[in-house]
Amino acid sequence: MAHRMNRRSFAKAGGVAAMALAASSAARVHGANERIRLGFLGAGNRGCQLIRSFQKHDDALTVAVCDVHEPARQAGRETAGGQVASYRDFRQVLERPDIDAVVISTPDHWHAIMMIQACRAGMDVFVEKPLSATVYEGRKMVEAARRYDRVVQVGTHRRSSRMYADVAQRIGAGDIGKVTVSRAFHLSNMYPSGIGRSQPTDPPKDLDWDLWLGPRPLQDYQDNIAPYKFRWWHLFSSQMANFGVHRLDVIRWLTGELAPSSISAMGGRFAVDDDRTIPDTLQTTFEFASGRLAVFGQYEASQNLAIPVSRDLARASVEFRGTQGTLYIGDPGYEILPERGGQFQEPGDRMERERHSTTDGNLTDQHTRNFLDCVKLRARPTADVEIGHRSTTFSLLANISLHTRLRIEWDAQQERILNSPEANELLHYEYRKPWSLE
Repeated sequence: MAHRMNRRSFAKAGGVAAMALAASSAARVHGANERIRLGFLGAGNRGCQLIRSFQKHDDALTVAVCDVHEPARQAGRETAGGQVASYRDFRQVLERPDIDAVVISTPDHWHAIMMIQACRAGMDVFVEKPLSATVYEGRKMVEAARRYDRVVQVGTHRRSSRMYADVAQRIGAGDIGKVTVSRAFHLSNMYPSGIGRSQPTDPPKDLDWDLWLGPRPLQDYQDNIAPYKFRWWHLFSSQMANFGVHRLDVIRWLTGELAPSSISAMGGRFAVDDDRTIPDTLQTTFEFASGRLAVFGQYEASQNLAIPVSRDLARASVEFRGTQGTLYIGDPGYEILPERGGQFQEPGDRMERERHSTTDGNLTDQHTRNFLDCVKLRARPTADVEIGHRSTTFSLLANISLHTRLRIEWDAQQERILNSPEANELLHYEYRKPWSLE
């Protein structure tokens, strides 16, 4: 089904034209008023947010929701208006010939299998960040999108912001000089008890625990793993990937970088007493061959601000330190503070102070709009799968550095770690049968 057409398009095309479209899925173009029929895989908090976002667009139609947890399925159906099909197993959604695209907002360890199977079934895909749980998965996802000629949008929604795009051009043009350091943080004081401590129990009867685990090893259920707290368990996610991908994607985009050349992460469980298997305190430094650093801090034992607050910005999320000025940016807008000459240099401001607010509106809505447009035009979206893969790789390499206690040297072209066979083994893992990427 790599070159599938939906039944409505086929009926309209007729004869030779239909054969030509079937021969090349790139040629399949939806009419301007034709509705894109969507299936949602994962109907938890983010899944329902995305259902609501897509419903704001007149050319999107939710026809199916899927979740292994019955309350989430019900919430998804209610969010979609109630008149949609619901499924426990995502494969039932992929079997439907009337669905044009799927929206994946499941736990991270499911993204690759679902996305690749959806592409193989001829569906376009909107997949939440982080794109993948391993670097190997991410590359296979890129390959699948290209092989089956699918539109794949990754949920790093700032990529659809006009303001961030404008700032990327300004930094690229040297408006704040040479950027040598970028910084961003995830802040949340979870001291003292964090996600808590729980004992293994039988899973709830309304949760398919085996299907929730999927390719990960079989283990007993705990109520501080699913449905949401999986993000503090390294087998299923990490805060480095959950929040780090958003911030690091902005840093990578606005500085024009493809990938770091080396990565060093340090941290641990220093203060919070819970069952987590990821740090409560973590800091990672990324070095680039172009001559700059990026720093991401995950501080979950303290949450006072790590980046200065502007009176015009409720909370700046990323800092870019240039030789002429320092730029602080968050979704409401950005501010540039001029640099001054230091030791042995001419004193005085090197540029004018600036403050800018944005009129972008809801970025998730902008992002879902971009996806629908690209499905119709068969165009690459603002957060194409290759973009999402490269940004997700930052976080995954940070986790590997932390695990191995090594400074990692990274070959971005070959996507291999140069200085540790042990670390290279962590670029993927062996799936629990019968799951595979094939």
